[in-house]
Amino acid sequence: HHAHIASCMAEHGLDGSRPVIGLAFDGTGYGDDGAIWGGEVLVADYKGYQRIGQLEYFPLPGGDAAIKKPARTALALLWSLGLEWDDRLESVKEFCADDRTLLRTQLEKKINTPMTSSMGRLFDAAAALAGVRQSVNYEAQAAIEFEALADSAEAGKYPLAWDQAKVRVRGAVEALIADAVAGVPIQKISARFHNGLAEVCRVICVEMREKFGINEVALSGGVWQNITLLRGALPLLENEGFK
Repeated sequence: HHAHIASCMAEHGLDGSRPVIGLAFDGTGYGDDGAIWGGEVLVADYKGYQRIGQLEYFPLPGGDAAIKKPARTALALLWSLGLEWDDRLESVKEFCADDRTLLRTQLEKKINTPMTSSMGRLFDAAAALAGVRQSVNYEAQAAIEFEALADSAEAGKYPLAWDQAKVRVRGAVEALIADAVAGVPIQKISARFHNGLAEVCRVICVEMREKFGINEVALSGGVWQNITLLRGALPLLENEGFK
């Protein structure tokens, strides 16, 4: 994730004499604490980095198995947030009762469940909970299809919080589930999720500038190939005077 930010600095010709605020969002990357990173807030230059914040950790049951089956990631996220597995959700319907019991046991006993702060995996879970896709043929398929459905005219946003250096997702997940169960179109759900994430990026960067006096922001990592997220976040940051 440091490399993501350094490459963005290099691409834009920064000499490294000043650090930048780095939002390194991707699917799966090595973390220096042994967890799977992917939703990191860094203060970085070419020489090094400080990890200032992150997407709150949640479990990834089966590791790679969860990447192939976003429904697994979705239920693991709900479990970690203390939210029930509502039978009306497509992600819950994806599993028979026995498989749900197995998955719950795996989570409770921490059997092959690495922790992740991955923004890409959060997108997978959101896409699955919204009913887009429960299993994939290639990495990030669910997230890509979720993005493609986003209604550009929708201004609503789900509440992601920035609290004690963590991006907290419970409020957003609860709102998404309520919309999904109520039959709100996936196009609106997708837009509200993207809008909420763009807004929390703004909040993070404003706080980082107040703390560190840094005005340059580097957005890097595969999740930023999501044009809907990028088009949402860029004007919010530019309006705050960030470079």
